[in-house]
Amino acid sequence: MIATSTTARAETPLPTPADHPRADVVIFDGHCRFCRAQVARLHAWDGGQRLAFVSLHEPLIAEKYPDLSHDQLMREMVIVDRFGQRHAGASAVRYLSRRLPWMWPLAPLLHIPLSLPLWQWLYRQIAIRRYRWGRVDDCESGSCEVHFRK
Repeated sequence: MIATSTTARAETPLPTPADHPRADVVIFDGHCRFCRAQVARLHAWDGGQRLAFVSLHEPLIAEKYPDLSHDQLMREMVIVDRFGQRHAGASAVRYLSRRLPWMWPLAPLLHIPLSLPLWQWLYRQIAIRRYRWGRVDDCESGSCEVHFRK
């Protein structure tokens, strides 16, 4: 079950936009264990409180970011930076590679000119398989079956 302050692990709460109002907001699939594990890693790498986290399933998303559709958020992580600009999927990973010192070694590789289509394709391949790798918390209703057909 996802609490209001979405957790990567039951014992490790992630900072929310309320905790860090000036931070970039990472919107992720809080029902996906694979996604939560990756977000927990980002939180661990974020020593400067640059990031706040919220599950796409939280009511706050529809209220605060009505331009982001549920379908888009189910396909890719979105980061809303402190200036309100949106970074989605591979572009979000590229953005983080410039913001988080632990990711700086990846930045030159992720920013090779004309390489974004490759990173987008790779990101999509991982995203569509994420439920196979991490499963989900609540699939009894059959709502997750769509993710296992591919």
